[in-house]
Amino acid sequence: MAEIRDIVVVGGGAAGVAAVETLRRDGYTGSLTLLCGESALPYDRPPLSKQVLTGAWELEKTLLRDEQQYRDLDVPLRHVAATGLDVAGRRVRLADGGELAYDGLVIATGVHPRRLPIGHDLAGVHVLRGHTDAEGLRGALVPGTRLVVVGAGLIGLEVAASARGLGLNVTVVEPAALPMLRQVGSQIGAIIADMHREEGVDLRLGVGVDAIRGDGGKVDAVVLSDGNVLDADCVLVSIGAEPTVDWLRDSELTIGNGIECDEFCRAAPGVYAAGDVASWVNPRYGRRMRLEHRTNASEQGGAAAQNLLQDLAGGERKPFAPLPYFWTDQYKVKIQAHGVLAEGSDIEIVPGPAEGRWAAVYRTDGQVTGVLGWNAPTMVLPYRKQMLEQAMAR
Repeated sequence: MAEIRDIVVVGGGAAGVAAVETLRRDGYTGSLTLLCGESALPYDRPPLSKQVLTGAWELEKTLLRDEQQYRDLDVPLRHVAATGLDVAGRRVRLADGGELAYDGLVIATGVHPRRLPIGHDLAGVHVLRGHTDAEGLRGALVPGTRLVVVGAGLIGLEVAASARGLGLNVTVVEPAALPMLRQVGSQIGAIIADMHREEGVDLRLGVGVDAIRGDGGKVDAVVLSDGNVLDADCVLVSIGAEPTVDWLRDSELTIGNGIECDEFCRAAPGVYAAGDVASWVNPRYGRRMRLEHRTNASEQGGAAAQNLLQDLAGGERKPFAPLPYFWTDQYKVKIQAHGVLAEGSDIEIVPGPAEGRWAAVYRTDGQVTGVLGWNAPTMVLPYRKQMLEQAMAR
């Protein structure tokens, strides 16, 4: 592989770290640079809404690798953001005014939180994505504080659970009829709603936010679309995320809901994408996907790196065809989901070996398409195996 002189990985998250580690493990010995837009070493994000917020972990424990491990890999970390890409000239433009030439490029810039058009100028209104966000939110989670969480997806509900454990008064506002509706469907969404109500969360479902009010520059209320007003000392806006692709708008890449790639994660000659930012054709389902799941980030970072090396060396690439997987920890419940949990599926609840342990099996036209475990990690494994053995879409 001596003919490959320079590989650049843009993005210091799980996908980017998996890419550089895979490149070295698979024998690439040339120049390899990891661009990190943040000042911190690359870190894991799922603990931010749980262990970090509750104080069980300090931020340092979320680091994916220490500095010595990057030195051992001979991977320089540059803490500078990419601001542009010249695909034809194979150059990445940097925020410090410099450029990096590359033979191969992996883009793993992830996503950034969506924001409401109102309220973010007020102190006490937060989003949660990175270390700085987690530090600010953790400092606000004082027992007795009135927290309003806008959005009942994974992060919003994890923060709600963490905050209840710390003794806060928590209200969750969600425009959909049920929490996690997009991720798990209505039947399981209703069970999740009951769990949060039993833990003392005030769920306001089927309602949006009209205004976030403040006094003296500090948030003090959230006005709902049904006219109700919620007193608030702290607000978390958790309404999803958008792929971080603005720096690529003037590039030759195809940008849709993320960077559009083929089944090999290839976006252009010498350019591959991985993780939350990548929209690729998953051969398992015969359609385009973009997954904001931690496991997928690592797996796709490795797969994109392997395919990039094969591409540059004229070797055979492998389609990236994972079975989607995510997990969430809320209160004393661990939810693990494999496959596609589509609304409208036929759902069978399979009791587990003890109370509070069960699996939900999702079927479409009699075929298992997904499985969700409720404190039941071993129960889901046979269904996962069955889905992996099913024929891929053509």
